[in-house]
Amino acid sequence: MPRSSFLTRPSGQRHNRLLLLIAIYKFLHALFFIGIGIGAHRLLHKDIADQVDLFARHLRFNPESRLVNFLLEKASLINDPVLRRIGFFAYCYAAVTLVEGVGLYLEKAWGEFLTLAITASFLPWELFEIFRHITWIRVGLFAINILVFVYLLKIVVDRARHRAKARKNSSA
Repeated sequence: MPRSSFLTRPSGQRHNRLLLLIAIYKFLHALFFIGIGIGAHRLLHKDIADQVDLFARHLRFNPESRLVNFLLEKASLINDPVLRRIGFFAYCYAAVTLVEGVGLYLEKAWGEFLTLAITASFLPWELFEIFRHITWIRVGLFAINILVFVYLLKIVVDRARHRAKARKNSSA
């Protein structure tokens, strides 16, 4: 029986459908952050307030609305160094999320552990954000991340139990 390498799945095995679904979610997450990075780099050397104004007019928002005025005020805080940092961190996070997605797609233990660790690290922050200002989007994303965390934890614990049982049987 051929052994699987670091980046390939053993041949003939079917995908775990939930891991595949989580991997697709991670790939979409990565695409979102790649889009943020591209957007940040496209705004370099441009007047952000002008861009917000153009965008608001394109969407036919009232230029005197509170939302447009709020965005125009905040746009003055964004300059090229801030955009570079936003782009850099968006690309870095997209890369990590892509690695998670590949690990989960290939059903590798390292992918499961990486996703478990990163998901767990963001849960307190997400909970804080929900308590600060509750929205359906925040609650929904928190619920998805809790489900991902619990499912991956179950997989990791089951695998550890299986290995411990196999060692016990082989030593007996």
